[in-house]
Amino acid sequence: MTPDLDLTSVPAWAVEPACPTADLTGRQYSVLAVGADAVAIAQSWAAQITTERPGASPRVHLVADADSACTALDADLAGAVVGWRLLLAGPAHACLRVRARALELGASDDEITVASTEVDTREVYCAHCRTRTTAPVGLTEEITCPGCGRRLLVYYHVSRRLGAHLGFATRADAAP
Repeated sequence: MTPDLDLTSVPAWAVEPACPTADLTGRQYSVLAVGADAVAIAQSWAAQITTERPGASPRVHLVADADSACTALDADLAGAVVGWRLLLAGPAHACLRVRARALELGASDDEITVASTEVDTREVYCAHCRTRTTAPVGLTEEITCPGCGRRLLVYYHVSRRLGAHLGFATRADAAP
């Protein structure tokens, strides 16, 4: 039985690609595009901000991966003021990790807008050995953990702290 995703911790944008409009309620903006597919979205958001918010000059970062996005986020948040907004576009697994970093640094969900460009790849956290695995896998499918060798069920749970899906063994047998 599949749970209603609205009742899980999995954001809707991590299941279906989404492209919301820019949040124009802020005073200061960080726009992060992770990967080439996110560039057009980031450029569109930046144009919306500069058109609708005269005097606003969003910081736009076009980066290749989640680690680079987190580095840019760290720098932007160091100088953030009240009214700061994060607009984040890219593959859902990368956006989950960057969102986790933003939350760790004190941002709140209502300050973050996410556009996902790809949702078929997931970062899965092994509940047994703590290894993270990034793989093309669907919810309720299984993968083999490269850390402990267990078969992990990719569950309907996303850790806000880790920015990864929970994976756990469904069999009581010992690890190989």
